[in-house]
Amino acid sequence: MATAALSKEPQIGLTPHVPSPSDKAAFDAAIVDPDSYAHEERYHAIFKYLRAEAPVYWCEPEGYRPFWTVSRHADIRRVEFDNETFLNDPRLTLATIADEERIMALTGGNKLTRNLVSMDNPDHKHFRGMTQNYFSPKHMKQLEEDIHTLARDSVDHMAALGDRCDFAAEVAIWFPLRVIMLTLGVPREDEQFLMKITQEVFGAQDFDHMRPEEMGGLFATIAEFNAWCDRITADRKANPREDVSTIIANATLTDGSPMGNMEAMSYYLIIAAAGHDTTSSSSSAGLLELIRNPAEMQKLRNDPSLLPNAVEEMIRWASPVKHFFRTAAVDTEVAGVPIKAGDGLVMAYPSANRDAAVFDDPFAFRVDRANVRQHLAFDMARICAWASTSPNWRCVSCLKNCSPASTISSSPVTPPGPAPASSAA
Repeated sequence: MATAALSKEPQIGLTPHVPSPSDKAAFDAAIVDPDSYAHEERYHAIFKYLRAEAPVYWCEPEGYRPFWTVSRHADIRRVEFDNETFLNDPRLTLATIADEERIMALTGGNKLTRNLVSMDNPDHKHFRGMTQNYFSPKHMKQLEEDIHTLARDSVDHMAALGDRCDFAAEVAIWFPLRVIMLTLGVPREDEQFLMKITQEVFGAQDFDHMRPEEMGGLFATIAEFNAWCDRITADRKANPREDVSTIIANATLTDGSPMGNMEAMSYYLIIAAAGHDTTSSSSSAGLLELIRNPAEMQKLRNDPSLLPNAVEEMIRWASPVKHFFRTAAVDTEVAGVPIKAGDGLVMAYPSANRDAAVFDDPFAFRVDRANVRQHLAFDMARICAWASTSPNWRCVSCLKNCSPASTISSSPVTPPGPAPASSAA
């Protein structure tokens, strides 16, 4: 029986450019270095060491407020699900002190947007409930044929390109965006604009997508997106339809007052965030692993019913959301390590998804992995159901429209760079 190809497990001391933990300043700098997230061997060498030796690790990188790095699956799950002890709002993602101060100076607060993943209850529960019925499996079933049509169009486009296709650029980034636009009810002519906005938001420090001045460029992107949201909101107030934009435009807050401009813009943005970047990263990385592992590709061709499970494995493997923060509301402990009220904790999702205590042979890609749904590829406790499942059904819809006799090569390949991955946040 064919077995999954084993991925080489990175090791401190064997993986290049990974500093020794004995050099704390250099090791801490590596934890926040974007290069560690772009090069998977480096990232996994660091976090494999932390899982074994310091699963709750005090990190003090220069230029950042210090924080605890939580690297084990069980501990991340515990922090994630205890939403009375660990809060979203004070600090959601990793940012330099300089960037935090600039955001405070320009907004008077600690964030550029206020959306579901940055909220705590009761607001989180209320905002989640606004669109929960729309994104329920029952309602999404009504959109299934439209989504399959978009998927078939994507696969047809890929086939029309002949024997070579940049799947990430030609298919993976466009298909989820078009599904999002379907749910929002926005016109196809807005496609290029929305693609630019999502790439600039997620690539604020990516030289391929960033505007000048990094954080200043991100402010400009948010302002441009906000103007687009205002136009959509005004239209849906005057001309309501059966779409998510209408729900957002006419929503009210917990006190019954209309949703404000910032909350509405943030809601539009999190819908794009929940399905676009995550789905494109997972599907690109997943297809790459199928090509690298021809035995796994053959399993899917032999048994297409494995596809939903295979997509979960793609999501585990890619871990498109690299981290979120929590802040301790009270003095507590994690894995026996005392945590003070006000301390920040980073939940390292890719590390959780390579934890050998949960996943057998975690550095192997297996489309039939039995317990793959235990992955922590998203903020499962806080983010609403559509956000945590949307990459799954989008990937399934696209891949199921590929013929079992697809001409995609199943020969092992060694790409010139790392597998596609989301930003560190």
